[in-house]
Amino acid sequence: MRQWMLKITAYADRLLEDLNDLDWPESVKEMQRNWIGRSEGAEMQFNVVDIESDLKITVYTTRPDTIFGATYLVLAPEHVLLSAIVSDAQRKDVEEYREVASRKSDLERTELQKEKTGVFSGCYATNPANGVSIPIWVADYVLGSYGTGAIMAVPAHDTRDHEFALKYNLPICGVVNPENGSLDYFEKAFSGEGTMINSSSTTSGLDINGLTSKDAAYRVIEWLEKTGNGMKKVNYKLRDWLFARQRYWGEPIPVIFNDRGECEPISEAELPLTLPELDDFTPTGTGEPPLAKALSWVETIDPTTGGSARRETNTMPQWAGSCWYYLRFMDPKNTNALVDKEKEMYWSPVDVYVGGAEHAVLHLLYARFWHKVLYDIGVVSTKEPFQCVINQGIILGEVQYLAYRDSDGNLVSADVVNDTGNFSQESIPEEKVVKSGDYFVMKDNPNIRLIARAHKMSKSRGNVVNPDDVVLQYGADSLRLYEMFMGPFRDSKTWSTSGIDGVHRFLARVWRLVVGLPSADGKFKSGTVDFEGEPSIEQLRCLHRCINKVTEEIEATRFNTGISAMMEFTNAAYKWEKLPKSIVEEFILLLSPYAPHMAEELWSRLGHSTSLAYEPFPKVNPAYLKESTVVLPVQINGKTRGTIQVEKTCTEEDAFELASLDSKLSKFLSGKSIKKRIFVPGKILNIIVLEAPKVKVSQR
Repeated sequence: MRQWMLKITAYADRLLEDLNDLDWPESVKEMQRNWIGRSEGAEMQFNVVDIESDLKITVYTTRPDTIFGATYLVLAPEHVLLSAIVSDAQRKDVEEYREVASRKSDLERTELQKEKTGVFSGCYATNPANGVSIPIWVADYVLGSYGTGAIMAVPAHDTRDHEFALKYNLPICGVVNPENGSLDYFEKAFSGEGTMINSSSTTSGLDINGLTSKDAAYRVIEWLEKTGNGMKKVNYKLRDWLFARQRYWGEPIPVIFNDRGECEPISEAELPLTLPELDDFTPTGTGEPPLAKALSWVETIDPTTGGSARRETNTMPQWAGSCWYYLRFMDPKNTNALVDKEKEMYWSPVDVYVGGAEHAVLHLLYARFWHKVLYDIGVVSTKEPFQCVINQGIILGEVQYLAYRDSDGNLVSADVVNDTGNFSQESIPEEKVVKSGDYFVMKDNPNIRLIARAHKMSKSRGNVVNPDDVVLQYGADSLRLYEMFMGPFRDSKTWSTSGIDGVHRFLARVWRLVVGLPSADGKFKSGTVDFEGEPSIEQLRCLHRCINKVTEEIEATRFNTGISAMMEFTNAAYKWEKLPKSIVEEFILLLSPYAPHMAEELWSRLGHSTSLAYEPFPKVNPAYLKESTVVLPVQINGKTRGTIQVEKTCTEEDAFELASLDSKLSKFLSGKSIKKRIFVPGKILNIIVLEAPKVKVSQR
């Protein structure tokens, strides 16, 4: 089948190196590194013996230091040389094995396959390091798409090879000695590094005994290149991107094929190329895509020669649009260019990308590749599309409480339930449950411990919460606020419908703070409460502490603690005798990203005719973050008896007066003569008093 491929492998190293400069979750970066799968090693050639033609099998290995431990070769069932080297005696078995392997996916052949299977090819190859003939096997745990499709098997130092060797009674030769002593290589494979043993040959002239694994690898590669038996090689798991789909929906590929079968791109003047209207999207029955049915669209003219031509009938995959949509957001109405250069330079790169980790090795990797291609041709000014990536946590369904019953129908505590008994489960309503320490128990029988579980929302579990129902009961702002208040943005959180009541009450308190209490019929007046005077220093401090906290938490995506700061401000504001309008306006702007609908309504009631969306976000004044008071320890005769809160500029006289009025300290001073006062501003007040003389009473 004819396919289009994008050469993403040409960008593999850049895709790896540029990850280091990105503010992404390390887990996502590691997933991309593993997907690209860069490995350094060597390609080496093994001469096939006992056949007429001079065939060589090229293998790729990341451990060239273990070449003396290679006791057999393994070819992938789809290896191109397999048919040429298999012996007549083994041909039937090999062909049957290849047929079975062809029906398995790569995942089934590697990760999911618990037991290794294989078949002997009936042929041998020469190990170039020592001249020993070793058998060539066929096994589906080797993939034709990775490396060369052939490996040198070193069972003493590779777990998969070890399992295979034990099963088929193949030789095991240890060549790496671990630093902490020797091993029984027949018992278990040692895949680590160490010191080389059993690794010299007078025939080949290669001797790496006594070297470390790293030094031995360098020495082997030098020897391979010098003798013509191989070379250093960098390999990747990443494969070129299959960029064609045999379906109608998708962007048409803008090329034509002339009457000589040559492919030509259409001119830019013909772009964008749009899909023709089709009534029938079913398969053609000929193997061609559905677009082949649109003959009037497919059959066209070659603008160069005037001869007949045909359009490409494959379409692009969905990634064709999702890889660069963010650029179009920067300049959506531009009909002359993908994006205006000035606008792209202003907006790029995207500051924050929020998405699940499931996009790590598909959309995010493809978009990075696409962006780098655009960078190379001068369309964009940055090497990377997304500077920061945040993986949001998922919202789990409400906690379900399960109790166990035995075969007689009696409730049984979860901590005594085992797999051997005959127990059934039943769901317990939340109102019958209470928490006891780290566990949940029955409210009317605390001896019965329950199982508490929260699952990802799904229709099959019946734990999906319809947001429309929540909005209808509580309002959109309450739902929005609760989702942010549930916990850290990056963490998974458990939904609790009853938890919305708390943030709903908070919004109601803010409303009453600004609008006032409802009338007897439950309705609110159209304006706001009466605002009085200029803000006090303490009110400004309270506001700016809130601005500072909310700003910090928004930038760090800790929205829940930002909401807590606004709750604290609201509590403080209810205690003020006067409520200045300027303070309220700043607070409403602070609240607006969290509860935009209510904030807009309050902003309008405050007398503004335009939306608050165009207002600048409040900025903290650092001067109001400085505390003007300090806690001053007070000592009496050198012993701390209490503390007083004083202004930072407090004098000795003022501090002494406050101490004298303090209920705890005054009892130590009452009726006493002051001998001396020691005052260190903002640090300590030590009062030296004259103790009453002790009278000695004698008995007669």
